[in-house]
Amino acid sequence: MRGPLAPSHVPIAKSRGERFDDLVLDAVDRLRVRWSKELASVEFAVEEVPQASELIDGPGRLASEPIPFGRAEPAAGGEPAMVVVYRRPMEARARDREQLAGLVHSVVVEQVASLLGLTPEAVDPGYDEN
Repeated sequence: MRGPLAPSHVPIAKSRGERFDDLVLDAVDRLRVRWSKELASVEFAVEEVPQASELIDGPGRLASEPIPFGRAEPAAGGEPAMVVVYRRPMEARARDREQLAGLVHSVVVEQVASLLGLTPEAVDPGYDEN
């Protein structure tokens, strides 16, 4: 007998990717309370891993630098600003869901701070707690 193990509306039925997307959405929602105007035109996305160009050694980049957890792209050429979060590197770093949620929130705060030209502490006063 084949079929779903759990109804689709319960958390256990979600894939790892869907659960990660939910963590990103939660982090963004927490920031939108304070920064709704500034984040109104920012798009948020999740990618599995960083692009190859972000991993290649080059001038100013040392082989010992860690794999990036996200990137921020300012608005340009009619395209909206974007924050991209990388799922696999963060899942590999976190030992449990709670730590993953904290890491996701920290990365989203850092990328938003980069876009806004602020410090992470200015974007989220609780940033130091993570």
